[in-house]
Amino acid sequence: MTSVQAVFFDVGNTLLYPYPSVSTVVREVLLDEGHVHELPEIDVLMPVVDEFYEDRYREDDTFWRSEEETSAVWVGMYSLLCRKLGIDADAERIARRVYDEFGDPSRWRAYDDVAPAFRRLRDHGVRIGLISNWDRRLSGIFDGLGLSELLDTVVSSADVGLHKPDPRIFELACARLGVEPTRCAHVGDHHYADILGAQSVGMTAVLIDRHDAPHPGTEPFVRTLDELFVALGIGVDA
Repeated sequence: MTSVQAVFFDVGNTLLYPYPSVSTVVREVLLDEGHVHELPEIDVLMPVVDEFYEDRYREDDTFWRSEEETSAVWVGMYSLLCRKLGIDADAERIARRVYDEFGDPSRWRAYDDVAPAFRRLRDHGVRIGLISNWDRRLSGIFDGLGLSELLDTVVSSADVGLHKPDPRIFELACARLGVEPTRCAHVGDHHYADILGAQSVGMTAVLIDRHDAPHPGTEPFVRTLDELFVALGIGVDA
């Protein structure tokens, strides 16, 4: 039997991705508002939007602890996108609509390996949880995707007032399942938030990259959740 009693997961780019894409959702909302913009026109502006987020994250990542501050950052991102498209008067209201869209489970998809990996973990007696810098809509999204029944706990930063990489959010998740951090693993795509945070409490940290980036560190590294079992020695004969 594996020594790993629980595996926790990050969400964005680890388990879920926006569907069909952020740009497509933006285009649909804009079209409903009477603003016609084609996908290439929106796509070319996405790096500017991403930079807005990264600047805000580097400046002070504690916004993830608050539902209000989290939504304000995302509304700020989409407001910037609207203004870059020449939409000024209604930018914030439209941005709020885009943000609201991503509370709808239909706007997300799980990667194909997620449900099979969850079921395989459970077959090996391993408990499963989420630890994510996310707003309070996270549980509802997993409910809508039909994945909640495979989870033992969901810890979102805005819900508990803690954010990754703060060690306390990892300790809280472990305490909810009654397991010691040293008997747990955490899988995520962000070195600062996921890897350093998990390692700070003694968890085994596994970096996942689904976009073919080079492996930047020495911790266990996987491209898909199919590779996770070998990385953690779960269900692998000695």
